[in-house]
Amino acid sequence: MQKYSGAKNMTEGNVKGLIIRFAIPVFLSQLFQQLYNTVDSLIVGRFLGKGALAAVSSSGPLIFLLVSFFTGTAAGAGVVISRYFGAGDEKRVSRALHTNVAFGLTAGAILTVVGVVLTPAILKLMKTDPAVLPESIAYFRYYFLGVLAVVMYNIFTSIMNAVGDSRKPMQYLICSSVLNVLLDLLFIGVFRFGVAAAAVATTISQLTSALLCLRQLLRKGTVYQLKPKEIRFHKDMLREMMKYGLPTGVQNSVIGLANVILQSNVNSFGEDAMAGYGSYVKIEGFAFLPITCFSMAMTTFIGQNLGAGRKDRAKAAARFGITISLVLAELIGVLIFLAAPMLIRMFNSDAEVVRLGVQQARTEALFYFLLAFSHIIAGICRGAGKAIVPMIIMLSVWCVFRICYITVMMHFIHKIGLIYWAYPLTWGISSVIYLLYYLKSNWINGYEPARR
Repeated sequence: MQKYSGAKNMTEGNVKGLIIRFAIPVFLSQLFQQLYNTVDSLIVGRFLGKGALAAVSSSGPLIFLLVSFFTGTAAGAGVVISRYFGAGDEKRVSRALHTNVAFGLTAGAILTVVGVVLTPAILKLMKTDPAVLPESIAYFRYYFLGVLAVVMYNIFTSIMNAVGDSRKPMQYLICSSVLNVLLDLLFIGVFRFGVAAAAVATTISQLTSALLCLRQLLRKGTVYQLKPKEIRFHKDMLREMMKYGLPTGVQNSVIGLANVILQSNVNSFGEDAMAGYGSYVKIEGFAFLPITCFSMAMTTFIGQNLGAGRKDRAKAAARFGITISLVLAELIGVLIFLAAPMLIRMFNSDAEVVRLGVQQARTEALFYFLLAFSHIIAGICRGAGKAIVPMIIMLSVWCVFRICYITVMMHFIHKIGLIYWAYPLTWGISSVIYLLYYLKSNWINGYEPARR
């Protein structure tokens, strides 16, 4: 299948080289995405003030909760595509691809209605500060009017990543990132349209990247060619995709739910806390970059190789992925710990906002290696067809335990620092469980090579 434009067969060749060549474009894609998300908040915070920054920040966890289930399911479903691609089964690759696109179109339509209609009620349930509620509602609604583009971009990139093509999604995301920044500067910096304009800029840029991906998928001569007339739900493929994708979607949603509850508790401390938390979250996104790119590389590489029956290569990839992601994540953590005051001040120079943002950064940053370990093992599990394992661990630790911890601490000791500790605490517990699973279980087996 090397003959197809953009696709990369990972069942042959140097393991480390293939992983790095796949991971670098993913890293750059995530970097530009994080940069434009960060610039979005920088422009809002600088031109419109900390109230507008708080409004954008309060919407983030809720957007993640509603979108992440569908994008997570699509990403998990990419395991099915990578498995059949590794086995050389072009027919099933095509059926899985068209089923995935049909799922994305349906999910995007549902999300648009839910997001636009339920916005006020959900934000009030999150205890959003009344002072920023009108701007939060405006930002959220405009974002969800264009959420179909967000979902389809994630669907399209999951397809291309599954066949080893991470370069083209990177190119398209860079284009949309630059466009988003320019539109932010125009709408907010020049025309002063208000916080909703940031959501409009994001929607336009996401639509641009989705259309660029669509143009590539429609090209003839690729293993992932999309044929509009064949977009439908194939029952056999849908069942298989739900088997591997649904646990990932549920996992993302339960993490999102826990973060919404955590955000609600942060909101109870007022506007300064919301702005400080939102500023730190943007910075923390950069620590996720090596974690995300190698986790995705593990899923694709292991999925393709186990689909082809190459267990030796899957094991070698897992060892390499774990090592490099931990080292890179911790290096970034140390940098963020040291530079926290300067970084937070970039978003808003208010003394209390900076103090709270720095406090959170210095509570969490040195524990990024735990976050990296949990995510990389989750990526390995998904590639091995065991997506149920990270779902159970995340549900029990990152959702149930995290919510219980926050609820109890805020009831007895209402201090924001205890909220910040919820993250490293749950990262540590999940890492111990993942380590035991990785060392003691037979994760490499039980995933039969795909057959024609």
